[in-house]
Amino acid sequence: MNRHVAVLLGGWSAEREVSLVSGAAVVSALREQGYRVSAVDVGRNVADVLSKLKPDVVFNALHGRFGEDGTIQGMLEILGLPYTHSGVLASALAMDKPAAKRLFADAGIPLAEGAVVTRQDLVKGSPLPQPYVIKPLNEGSSVGVRIVFASDNFMPADDLHWTYGERVLIERYIPGREIQVAVMGERALGAVEIRPHGRFYDYEAKYTAGRAQHLMPAPLARDVYAEALRLALLAHRTLGCRGVSRADLRYDDTTGEPGRFALLEINTQPGMTPLSLVPEIAAHQGISFADLVRWMVEDAGCDR
Repeated sequence: MNRHVAVLLGGWSAEREVSLVSGAAVVSALREQGYRVSAVDVGRNVADVLSKLKPDVVFNALHGRFGEDGTIQGMLEILGLPYTHSGVLASALAMDKPAAKRLFADAGIPLAEGAVVTRQDLVKGSPLPQPYVIKPLNEGSSVGVRIVFASDNFMPADDLHWTYGERVLIERYIPGREIQVAVMGERALGAVEIRPHGRFYDYEAKYTAGRAQHLMPAPLARDVYAEALRLALLAHRTLGCRGVSRADLRYDDTTGEPGRFALLEINTQPGMTPLSLVPEIAAHQGISFADLVRWMVEDAGCDR
């Protein structure tokens, strides 16, 4: 097998370090399978670098803005290079949380109640009863996410570390359980339940060993488990995703069964680190990490 794969990793988003870990794992797995691999730490000259490398396919291991929001995908379309994961439109929609929520609502997917407000609006009073969740409009890996509980005095307008823009997404906090589902092509692979040791499944819990318990498969009743898979596949199709995606769901069973699902978002560039959920779910289905990345390479394409 002598196909030349360029693995894009790093970049300059808030998720650079995670991307470096994902990319390194992918590079190692592909080389072990006989692919000719070029690891590309992405800078703003990435188009020139790829034009010189002339790879047969691009594995996009970037995370966050400029990697999974449709921008790098548009460049690869112009260069005519097949690439992994979703295309321009699906990537852009998934990263724009308010736009994605409108499409999910039209498809009948249950969501958390929410609205887009400015940071200054929050100074005037809580837009929703506490607890509620504050999110940047277009970040991943829980970057910038904050749950405001009744005892908190947190105000983004006063937060000097808030660098995610003047508009924020506010959502009602959904109590209950964290359920995540992997989709591979047109198949929902399975669901895992995450039980973080802290208040919620934040950036540190996602990428630090020992910060969260993973229950695979998620201990849900059979019909509830099937519904989680159905919603994830419906979300994948609603945005027009291809390749691998991961749906993040909350399952509120605090008042008894059956509970209620709420889709939080869909991730078109799920992590490929040792702690990442898609490889874990795939492994439970008998798909090794090597088989997973090989499938992703062979599934790569362009939208044009």
